Amino acid sequence: MSHSARDSKSIGTRERPPAAGVDGAAQLRRFAALTPRIVAIGASTGGPQALSTLLARLAPRLGGVPVVVVLHMPKDFTEVVANEIGRLTGLPAYAPANGESLSPGRIYFAPGDVHLKVVRIGASHALAYSDAPPENFCKPAVDVLFRSVADAFGPGALAVVLTGMGADGLKGAHRIVDAGGSVIVQDEASSVVWGMPGEIARAGLAAAVAPVGSLADIVIDRLAGSRRVRT
Repeated sequence: MSHSARDSKSIGTRERPPAAGVDGAAQLRRFAALTPRIVAIGASTGGPQALSTLLARLAPRLGGVPVVVVLHMPKDFTEVVANEIGRLTGLPAYAPANGESLSPGRIYFAPGDVHLKVVRIGASHALAYSDAPPENFCKPAVDVLFRSVADAFGPGALAVVLTGMGADGLKGAHRIVDAGGSVIVQDEASSVVWGMPGEIARAGLAAAVAPVGSLADIVIDRLAGSRRVRT
């Protein structure tokens, strides 16, 4: 098969055959054709190290998009992780103020005790807190963020789910896919716990299942407008 023919099959949202290392029941979806306008990340157990690896590698390519992160950690520890990510990437990385405008080239962390949502205000976007009850026993919850990103950005949303226990992010991943966006997840071999990413992979919602370094390469390709699929 020619490169052009193979590349043309990476467009859209229909399913393609499972990749190596993915459960046989899981199908990989095709990526959305639209270049991402936001990157939303969810992580839990083992997440700080995975985030550091992913974002340090992505940093030079993040000038044109905002990144919003939900990490299942206490508030004080989340601040420590955000500070370290800022040091590693050279980008502003912090918990935003309630109502703060969403800006490219920044990495926003949900505070450790409230949900964080992206909301559309006319032609622009902002970050909003929610004191709604925990979801999946989590507050902040990845599902809350992902649903809001799907509603605000539709096919321009790219979600990344890293190592973590439980199933937080699964319902939000459904919303992102239904809105035309894409979801990629960390693979089992490189995860401390393959709960959150594994649930999404088995549900057939992921466009890629790969180690963190490879996920970074995939995000870089997507942000550059590439339609090819790395294997």
